[in-house]
Amino acid sequence: MLSDPLLTTRREDGLDVPVLVWRATAPLRAVSSAPFGGGIGVRHWVVNATVPMSYDRDDPADHLAALARGLDLDGPGVGLLTGVDVAEVVARADAGVRAYATVGLGNPVRAAEPAPATLAERVGTVNIVVYVPARLSDAALVNAVATATEAKAQAITDLGLAATGTPTDAVTVCCPVDGPESAYGGPRSTWGAPLARAVHAAVLAGGARPVVPWSDRLNG
Repeated sequence: MLSDPLLTTRREDGLDVPVLVWRATAPLRAVSSAPFGGGIGVRHWVVNATVPMSYDRDDPADHLAALARGLDLDGPGVGLLTGVDVAEVVARADAGVRAYATVGLGNPVRAAEPAPATLAERVGTVNIVVYVPARLSDAALVNAVATATEAKAQAITDLGLAATGTPTDAVTVCCPVDGPESAYGGPRSTWGAPLARAVHAAVLAGGARPVVPWSDRLNG
């Protein structure tokens, strides 16, 4: 099972920077688009780390690996980054599925539109972490990522934005390694349906309130 996240900090550049840490009580299967620990595999933890809006490192995986070591996280895990203050995480649950979202919509885009000449310097990342309490097949895990993304896009539309997400969004879906295997993760499947509802509710709630980049607050 994936624990509820612990909000803590790590020391970087003389500052206490917030980070969320989820620990698994037993190894989990996971699929993720995160810069660290992405793909499909067994994972033991997830972190979602705030970074300043000036963040320009070209080695995010190495950064996240060092961050995990500093937090004494053992074994393989998943690491995400965002300009959002992760203390503002929103959690929603539905039929045993739990979804957590940190929502920054300052740079909304529609996926198939041409890229602008310059990207807005506003906090614009939606990170989603989901726990499903049943073993999903590889195909169902991939389908669950698609379902979570569709639910996120629906929530963004419901917020009145003509967008499907932001350029830097990431999704992680975790489930047990044991038990009967579910073959489907689509929005009308046994586990995909509550996943969609939980993600939609979390992104809708997170996007409905103003989001100030964490680094901007330092100067406020």
